[in-house]
Amino acid sequence: MRFWLTAAAVLILDRISKWWIMENMNVGDCWALISGFINIRYIHNEGAAFGILQGRSLLFMLMAAIVIVATIYFIYKYNLPALAHFSLGLIVGGALGNLIDRIIYGSVVDFISVGWFPVFNIADSAIVCGGALLVWWMFMDETIKSA
Repeated sequence: MRFWLTAAAVLILDRISKWWIMENMNVGDCWALISGFINIRYIHNEGAAFGILQGRSLLFMLMAAIVIVATIYFIYKYNLPALAHFSLGLIVGGALGNLIDRIIYGSVVDFISVGWFPVFNIADSAIVCGGALLVWWMFMDETIKSA
């Protein structure tokens, strides 16, 4: 249940934030939140994280679908602790958010700009945080260490 609630929460936050950006900004617009550091910058990204591999939306859609299906299988096949469910929910919710963008728009809507870092979105943040938590859990979990 924790997995599904987390994935749904991420997906809802991601979709609402992107909808708001698209309704209130034009592509290329930039609003300063903290001048020179945090901006809302509306762009469409046809590549992966950090804008790499531009123009490969079909590849990323396929990869996202595989990750989503494999993760759901993994959740039901293995008895995982709550932290793993939460981590995987973050990853799947983010992957679904970006997959929906690619299906509808052919690219991902990005809008969070922090300093020199590439522009990203809530789904990207969830995927990165989920991945980091998953790695941390794998290093801390005694059953994995002893396997």
